[in-house]
Amino acid sequence: MESILGNRPSKFNLWEWFLRRVQTHKTTIKDDIVAGITVSLVAIPQSLAYAQLAGMPAYYGLYAGFIPTIVGALFGSSAQLSTGPVAMTSLLTAASVAPLANLGSDQYVSLVILLALLSGIFQVGLGFFRIGVLVNFLSHPVLMGFINAAALIIGLAQLPTLLGIPRHHAESFLAEIVQTLIDINQLNVASLEFGVAAIIMLVLFKRLAPRWPGVLITVAFLTWIGQITDYGSKPGEGVVGSIPSGLPGFSMPVLDFDQIVSLSVPALVIALISFMEAMSSSRIIAIKTRTPWNENRELIGQGLAKIAAAFCHAMPVSGSFSRSALNLATHARTSLSSVIAALAVLLTLLFFTSALYHLPKPVLAAIIMVAVAGLLNFNNIRRAWIINPDDGFAGGVTFVATMIFAPNIQNGIVTGIVLSLILLQYRMMRPRVVKDMVLLDDGTLRDSSNYNLPGLHPRLGAMRFDGALRFMNVSYFENAVLEVERLHPDIRYILVQGSGINALDASGVEMLMSLVNRLGGNNIKLAFSSLKQQAQEVFASSGLTKIIGEDNFFCNDKEAINTLEARVQSL
Repeated sequence: MESILGNRPSKFNLWEWFLRRVQTHKTTIKDDIVAGITVSLVAIPQSLAYAQLAGMPAYYGLYAGFIPTIVGALFGSSAQLSTGPVAMTSLLTAASVAPLANLGSDQYVSLVILLALLSGIFQVGLGFFRIGVLVNFLSHPVLMGFINAAALIIGLAQLPTLLGIPRHHAESFLAEIVQTLIDINQLNVASLEFGVAAIIMLVLFKRLAPRWPGVLITVAFLTWIGQITDYGSKPGEGVVGSIPSGLPGFSMPVLDFDQIVSLSVPALVIALISFMEAMSSSRIIAIKTRTPWNENRELIGQGLAKIAAAFCHAMPVSGSFSRSALNLATHARTSLSSVIAALAVLLTLLFFTSALYHLPKPVLAAIIMVAVAGLLNFNNIRRAWIINPDDGFAGGVTFVATMIFAPNIQNGIVTGIVLSLILLQYRMMRPRVVKDMVLLDDGTLRDSSNYNLPGLHPRLGAMRFDGALRFMNVSYFENAVLEVERLHPDIRYILVQGSGINALDASGVEMLMSLVNRLGGNNIKLAFSSLKQQAQEVFASSGLTKIIGEDNFFCNDKEAINTLEARVQSL
């Protein structure tokens, strides 16, 4: 009995368990801490800049870089994805709320917080019901058209701040830019000098010392210069100013039915676009780290991060491509790196807000301009045009529409989505049809225009239909068959090479029944070869196989041509 009692497990000690975990993952934890600190050196100045882009006081960016970052790290599926303020979501935020309230006003801030809540609820709902597949409605060319336009808008929107010119609020963004250029004689030389100096420093750090915290060094140096030169004391000179120290408040966002209705569509657009951005980063991370990720879980994680942002008085957040790439480059292993980065933001809020007072706003504008310059890539639209003119056209229209609708850029992406779906529907209505085919030596049927070979027997025609037979294209298929009939006056058999027919609906079946009867009246029979299993099953279950005749179905093209040519020669 004593020996048995002596082997009883000792009482669980949480501290000893923690120490064992730390010892086991010592290398991983070290890498995560280094990566988290490195990312925070970029995240802190970026958060200030993106808050300015969203039309919010700069310190709201720090709020968005604290609790929402931790929530995104804990509930998302990608360990290295860095959640927080990003340029695209910030621009969409400003575009959505600016028509409803004055920038920086209490009502504006309240609407931004409500927008974060709504967009987060949309994302959580999409992930919970596992319908993250909806983001696939946003084609790559449309997304590229939108991103290129948005990047230009983001960059050009910083011109008034960079030049120290008062911003003119107009219904059209392009009108604002024109007015800025008209007022160029009012530019503030000191603001321009700070902005240009920041751009030069950021570009040099990126090219010559990419591993250095170039953004932080630029901000720290130019803030010091601003302090000793008393920048901000003259008209046209803007600084960040006083930032409240301490943690953000935590409360329920103000809910107003009319405001919810007004922000519902913009919130859905932000939910989709921001998740596309996060999804792109997650896919790259998954490929490079050879780790799986789950799009629905990531949707929930990103949605919860936005909801957390709303409850702690912050703006909508998303997965950052640049900071996630930095996480990878600094060998982050787990989501602990994002938690470390968020804690660095917390330390800034608690102890270092006074150091940001003299930070020139043109420096923040420069940070934004340099960051979005990397988003510009018109080659993607050009390549889409070469691959498929329809896709290139959709991408180009999205770009133009986004520029025209700005600052309401969400209308541009909606235009692109609708146009791409219309073009998809049009392609489905008119799939590729080859109406004159010949048999090659390898036993396959090919387009006769590509081969200098004798045609089939005059009483035999062969065609191919590359698409599902559905209600929107049944008349197109029927017209193609009847045209083959007209091209061959003596025809007795029309063979449909059916390898491209992967589905039939009720309209397709009805059309074929009617077509078989119509051709039969002219003593012409319809035959099929190389049908897929799912198509064969529909033919059999609907009775089409018996109507057409089981002897008119063939496993391959060669068997079909040899059999049918033997039949027509005997007629």
